[in-house]
Parts: sequence; C-alpha cells; structure tokens
Amino acid sequence: MITNETIPFLSNNLLSNLGINTNDVIHSIETLLLNAQNQTAWSAPKAVILPDDGRYMMAALAATDNPSLLAVKTVVLNPRNPEKGLPQINGLVTMLDSSSGLPVAILDGNWITAVRTAGLSATAAKYMARKDSSVAAFIGCGVQAKSHLKAFSDLFPLKEIRLIGRGQPNINSLCDEAEKLSLSAVVCRSGEEAVTGADLVVSSVTYSPNFVPFLDANWLKPGSFAAITDLAAPWKKESFALLDQIAIDDLEQEAALPNKLLSPEFVTGDLSGLVTRQFKGRNRDNDRNAFIFRGHAMGDLALSVLAYQRASMGK
Repeated sequence: MITNETIPFLSNNLLSNLGINTNDVIHSIETLLLNAQNQTAWSAPKAVILPDDGRYMMAALAATDNPSLLAVKTVVLNPRNPEKGLPQINGLVTMLDSSSGLPVAILDGNWITAVRTAGLSATAAKYMARKDSSVAAFIGCGVQAKSHLKAFSDLFPLKEIRLIGRGQPNINSLCDEAEKLSLSAVVCRSGEEAVTGADLVVSSVTYSPNFVPFLDANWLKPGSFAAITDLAAPWKKESFALLDQIAIDDLEQEAALPNKLLSPEFVTGDLSGLVTRQFKGRNRDNDRNAFIFRGHAMGDLALSVLAYQRASMGK
C-alpha cells in the first residue's frame, strides 16, 4: 500500500523519457472521453482565480473508474516569474485512487500541461484537419509551440513552418526544433504573413488581461485548421463567424463559466462530440475549421493515467 512516505513523484525528466508519442496521447484522450460517455469517467469545470496583479490560478479535476484513478491539476501563471528566472507557468498534478481516495502519485504539472494541450489539439486535428497539411504557422514560439510542432509533425507531412513571436530566444529555439525535423522555418513579420496560406495554425500567445486582438480568421485559407490554445485572446472574435466548423473542448465546462471563449452560435460541438461521431469534423476539403479551447480536465487525467501506467511498467 502506498503511504505518505512512499508517494512517487514523476519529474519532468522522468516523464520526458517514458517514450510517450502523439498517437499514445490521442488514444488515451479518446479512451477517457468514451469512458465519460459510458459514465465511468467524469470531469468538473475548471476553477479559476484572477487576482488584480495579473496572476492566473487554476484547478482542474477529473476521475475514472477504469482504471481507478483521479487527477487534480493546479497551475499558477505569474507574468513576473521570468524576472526571477522562473517559467511563467508552473503546476502540479496530484493523483488518487478514485475508489479508496488513497494517494497514488504526484506528477510535474508543466510537462502534463505542455503535452496534454498539444494532445487535445492533435485529437481535434485528427478529425478536423486535412491529412495532406504540410505548412504550419505558429503564433507564439514558447512551450506550446514546441509541443504542437512535435505533435503535428507526427500526424502530418509537414515541410515548412512559419512563426512569429515576441522573444528572440524562443524564436531561435523553435527554428532549431524545426531544423531537427528537417523542416524549413520562416520567421514572419506579422500574424497575417504567418497565417496566410498555412494549412495548420497554432496560436499559443501567453495570457494577458489587457490583450489587444491582432489575428483575423479571414486570413485562414480554405481547407485550413487552427488550434487556438490561448483562450482566443489574440483573435478578433467576430471573424470566427466565417469559419465552417468550430469545436471547443467541453460544452458543459463552457456553459458553466461566465466569460465565453466565443459566441455560442459559432460552436458546432465539442471534443467528445468529435470522438463519438456526433458531428463530422470536416465536411468538405475547403472547409476552414478551428478548435478553440481552455484545456479539458479529461485531457490532464488521460495523460496522467498514461504516464503513471507507463512509469509503473518500468519499475
């Protein structure tokens, strides 16, 4: 039996070396969403605290009885962290047995957030993006850009990436990652230059309470797919009316939260609806589709379960 003295901590380094790939993550997310349909998995809308000093505090809860595990992820985003040499976002995942409530493991929340966010995008892209997508645009060049580059390079025959970001070190680092994948990298001068003509678009601009939108869905070409991970803050919301299909991560969560990602009439369905075939992610080759999401606790649980089981197998 696990006791308070023996709770394992799965560090970023350990998690990074488990050999988990994009298809593993997609399969785990799909399995948990199907479990939710069968009433053997559950999630709650995330809880958010927004202090006046610009911090973003969040907690997400999900559980399944197959296997018997529960995960709570807590995250703090502090825009002043870089001044202290720290990442802007830090977090932790606590896992319990969903039957007994006994502690099971603690996981590095930064790794979980990075990989599960790209995994949610990849799951949506499996249904909503064209299979022949070869040009990807990245609006923002931080952790999520790198995670999405890896995930999308696993799924699509990428040849080129376009990127725009605010920090030269992040721009250089993303270019280096593209080079490792034998992809050409084009640093753009504007969001319009990056988005225009791209098959895939990933926006992962860091949260800010006073953000001025600068991206327009009019720039998305026919047949493209956008993964919008940043609460859609950089996007002109009215331009979403031009898109053919928009999925969000969880309709129930969205209904429970006061500040909506976008106008509800623009939303076709959610990730569960895609996985269970309640609606088609792509109806025509020239459809312009998007996945706009906050982050789904079921994604955190899916990746945490996968990582915990993989780590346990290695013992």
